[in-house]
Amino acid sequence: MADIVPAGQDRPVGLRDVLSGALAAVVDGGGRMRLGAPDRVLVVVVDGLGAEALAARAGHARTLASHLNRGSRIATGCPTTTAAALTTLATGTDPGEHGIVGYSVLDPDHDRVVNQLHGFDDGGLPPGWQRSTTVFERAAAIGVRAFATGPRHYADSGFTEAVLRGADYLGARTVEHRFDAAFEAFAEGGRSIGYCYVPELDQIAHREGWSSGAWTAELEALDAAIGSAASRLRPGERMLVTADHGMVDVPADQQVLVDGLPGLLEPVRHIAGEPRLLQLHLQPGEDAGTVAGRWRAALRRAADVRTRREAIDAGWFGTVDPAVAPRIGDVLVAARSRAAFYDGGDGTGRGMVGQHGAWTDAERLVPLLAF
Repeated sequence: MADIVPAGQDRPVGLRDVLSGALAAVVDGGGRMRLGAPDRVLVVVVDGLGAEALAARAGHARTLASHLNRGSRIATGCPTTTAAALTTLATGTDPGEHGIVGYSVLDPDHDRVVNQLHGFDDGGLPPGWQRSTTVFERAAAIGVRAFATGPRHYADSGFTEAVLRGADYLGARTVEHRFDAAFEAFAEGGRSIGYCYVPELDQIAHREGWSSGAWTAELEALDAAIGSAASRLRPGERMLVTADHGMVDVPADQQVLVDGLPGLLEPVRHIAGEPRLLQLHLQPGEDAGTVAGRWRAALRRAADVRTRREAIDAGWFGTVDPAVAPRIGDVLVAARSRAAFYDGGDGTGRGMVGQHGAWTDAERLVPLLAF
C-alpha cells in the first residue's frame, strides 16, 4: 500500500488535492498522489476526524491508525469548518477562490450574514455563490463516472447541489449501506470516482466531545466498517480516507463572552464565522487595524487576531479572488487555546462541546490514508 507523499511540487499535499488527485490518477495515473493508475477510486470523508484525535485513540481504530503511522497527515483549509473544507475537497480550489469562507459569512450585496450549510435552501444565497467547477463536473465532462454517497436527507439540499454538482447522489442511512452503494457503483465497471461522506463522528463530538466514550465507540464502529470496505477492493480499485477538519473540546469555563469585554463590540456591525474563528465586519469608517489591536489587547494569548489584509497575506484562505474578499471579516479572531468566543446575548451554540474553525494542529491536520 503506497504512502501518499508530495509529488515534486513546492507545496505539500493538502485537502484540495485529494479528490482532484483521485480523478487524475484514474485518467492517466497522474496527480499529486502516487496511486498508480487505478480504474476506480473511492474518497471517504469522515467529518471531524482530526489526525491528533485518531492518534490519541489509536487502540480503538487499529485499521485507520496503522495506516496513519505509515501514511500521512495533511492540512485542511482555513477556516477549519465543514462548509469551507468540503467545498475545497470537491472543487480542488481554496476558500478564497470558491467563496465558501466560513460557517456563516457576510453576503456583502445584501449586508446580511448567511449560514453556508443551509443558506442555499432558504433563498439566502444567490446562484453562483459557490464559484468553482467541481471535480465531479470535470470527471463527467471526460467520461469518468462520478458519484457521491451520504445520508439520504442530504440528497436534495442546496449545499449538496452547490458542492457536489456533477455527481450522482446515492443516499444511504448507515455507513455500511453507503459503502454498499459505492461498491455497487464500482461493480458497474468503467472508470469512476466516488465520494463517501460520514458525518456521525462530528455530530457526536459537537454534542459530547471527541474525548467522550460515545465518540470512541463510534470510532470503533467506523474503523470496522472501513476495514470491511478495504477487504472488498478489487484489482484496479483504491480507497482514500480523509477528513474535513479536526476537533477541540471546549469546556464551559473556556467560553469567552466578548460582549462582557468593554468596547469590543461597539465598532462591530456583524459577527460571522464560528466561535473559534470569529469574522468581524465593522461599522463604516472604523479602522480594522485599530479594532484588531483592541481585540489583541483584550484577548491576549487566547487568540490570533488579524485584519483581513493580514490574514490574506498570510495565506489563510489561499489565493483570494477580489470578488470573494468582501465576504471575509474585516477582523478575524482565531482561537489559539481551547477557548471559544461568544456574544453572550445571542447564546447560539454554547451547548457544543467539540468545536473547530481555528488554525491549531488539532483542527487543521487530518489523516490521508490509502488502501
